[in-house]
Amino acid sequence: MAFSRPLALLSLVLSLAVGACAAPEAASSPTASPAGAAATTEPTPVPSPEAAYPITLTDDAGRDVTIASEPQRIVSLAPSNTEIVCALDACDRLVGVTDFDDFPPEVADVAKVVIAASVDVELVVEAEPDLVLAAGNELTPTAVIEQIDALGLPVLVLYPETLDEVYAGIRLVGRALDRDDAADEVVASMEQRAEAVVEAVDGVDRPLTLYEVYHAEGLTYTAGEGSFLASLLELAGAEPLTGDAQGLLGAEDLVEADPELILLGTASYDPSLADAEAAAATVAERPGWGDLRAVRDGRVQPYLDDIVTTRPGPRIVEGLEALARAIHPDRFP
Repeated sequence: MAFSRPLALLSLVLSLAVGACAAPEAASSPTASPAGAAATTEPTPVPSPEAAYPITLTDDAGRDVTIASEPQRIVSLAPSNTEIVCALDACDRLVGVTDFDDFPPEVADVAKVVIAASVDVELVVEAEPDLVLAAGNELTPTAVIEQIDALGLPVLVLYPETLDEVYAGIRLVGRALDRDDAADEVVASMEQRAEAVVEAVDGVDRPLTLYEVYHAEGLTYTAGEGSFLASLLELAGAEPLTGDAQGLLGAEDLVEADPELILLGTASYDPSLADAEAAAATVAERPGWGDLRAVRDGRVQPYLDDIVTTRPGPRIVEGLEALARAIHPDRFP
């Protein structure tokens, strides 16, 4: 199969989908960006006379970060962080985002400071942020975090590995922005929806499920062992077939495991896999795949909700719901 997902996007998705994975290549070059001059609108300061600043918060990297005053200019180095800020009704404070950011629509006009998964530190500095939200597990390279920190800009690192940690990350950003009540409301809604999914799949038979993050030239990446994606599959009523810590699943291991269900997250990026019949034929032609139970039984499904399933932000529960519907459609009429 000719796989069309850009390599930079692949690095981003793999880092989110698997456990302790290798980093995408770091960069902090001062290359110019046509979209990086400035945000189109100035953020509107939100007065908060009762806020207790300065505050010191501990981020997901175990770092103690002091925030001197309520942040009014925020740079987000990951799409999930951007979505958290906007869910807390602080979108107008964003002055820098990544070129992967696609939700909510208004972030399209915010200056891009991460281009092709590479952080441009000069553009970050030019945005004059009073808070930078980075991503852990080397999604934002440690060297870049240290460089930004050394410039005197407060950097909070977020890297949730479970749904509960996504909730905690939202509350952490809420505390940083003096949006505690808004964060509690977002989390409460997410918890309610997630609980409904868990209740709906209670007592079901759990099919051994391969979630395809990437496949090309005989290489298959899936949920990493102990990863965030694996935990979502379990909540959605599946037994996840996991690869190694980086999500890589060997061909022999795949054949030996013999999954009952295959979800093609790759279909979100490869239009040739979006059609169920075409996808089944493509998968059956892969060396060794034709004899897999899922292929023989016609249980190869295009899965078009990869972004909300692998992006650990406020929409992650939409991904959980989509997974559960794909795995147990009889439980979600």
